[in-house]
Amino acid sequence: MAKPRTSRQMTGGKPPSRAASASLAVMAATALSASGETPFIDDGKNTIASQLVARLREAIVSGKLEAGAKLNLERTRENFDVSLSPLREALARLISEGLVLFEDNRGYQVAPVSLANLEEITRLREAFETLALREAMSVGTLDWEGDIMRALHRLNRVERDAAKPETLEQWERHHREFHLTLIAGCRMPLLLSFCGVLLNLNDRYRRTFLKATSGDRNVSGEHSDIAAATASRDIDYACMRLREHLHRTGTNLRQHLADKIAP
Repeated sequence: MAKPRTSRQMTGGKPPSRAASASLAVMAATALSASGETPFIDDGKNTIASQLVARLREAIVSGKLEAGAKLNLERTRENFDVSLSPLREALARLISEGLVLFEDNRGYQVAPVSLANLEEITRLREAFETLALREAMSVGTLDWEGDIMRALHRLNRVERDAAKPETLEQWERHHREFHLTLIAGCRMPLLLSFCGVLLNLNDRYRRTFLKATSGDRNVSGEHSDIAAATASRDIDYACMRLREHLHRTGTNLRQHLADKIAP
């Protein structure tokens, strides 16, 4: 079994200093302790570890846990009021998703961000999601078409305003639902799983962009165009529009990230 990549391997540079790591660890603990989440309940369907995965994933993707932040096991366990066993299980799952890294003698940390990482995610999304969409249009049912239109309607009804964080969170939920529903008809569970992981990784970058801009173009129009082409089973056009949509988003995110890290 391959070992998880370290933070140094991910960034291609030196690991953060002890002072920087300690500062990020304190910030991570503060973000988690202030989350005000309800207690975990093992109801037989969703284990504590599964619920913890969802909350940690959201904290990372939303930016509440900053890229590079050290995840101290004891502090994190106390903040979430869980034992070490489900916490270690949750972190192992997030390592497999590329959101958390583990390094010997340094422990767990939120995966860093980089232009190279974003470029890879964008290219993979373009390839995998268009493949899934092409397959879905070949075998998808009428119910699947209806699901797409309902997901689009819910998404287009949501306000998105950077000055109102609650609107961004709601829009994100419906945006994710739309993109996953769009390809859900492909009947390829492994491919759908890969697409879901890539969407999470991409959203880490996109959410910081939206907080600053509320978007930069007629995204609702792009979504509507893709959905209409999909429902009419215009395979080549729908796949082209989806690829363009993902590529434009990736280009904008790379520029935003480059501006943030520029000296």
